[in-house]
Amino acid sequence: MKKYELTTETKEVFGITLYRVRALNSFKYAQAGELGGWIEKEDNLAQEGNAWVSGDTKVFDNAKVSGNTWVFGNAQVFGNAWVFDKAQVFDKAWVFDNAQVYGNARVSGKERVFGKARVSGKERVSGNARVSGFCF
Repeated sequence: MKKYELTTETKEVFGITLYRVRALNSFKYAQAGELGGWIEKEDNLAQEGNAWVSGDTKVFDNAKVSGNTWVFGNAQVFGNAWVFDKAQVFDKAWVFDNAQVYGNARVSGKERVFGKARVSGKERVSGNARVSGFCF
């Protein structure tokens, strides 16, 4: 059973058309009928679990938000980035390239997590930090 649908409301970001999501039923981060953030395609936001995007959040390219994750505020997740498990990305944070945010990690403020960076466990990244990784 689907937990959200793409609406006809669109927004263009970096030349990519994004669609606003609407919750079809209630779950941890949304109530049935509630409008959420913006995604390019259904592959960007899992239909299972409690994963949700809200506010003016944008998820596009091959990025994926899944698990029990909440991405909100003006955050952006794009490229091949993956936010999963119980992670939260919010405020004006960006997660992109091949970066991953997972576990109970929180990324907020104006941070940029990119490259092959991994933010996990109970880590907190905030302020104006730039986290990049080129491991493996």
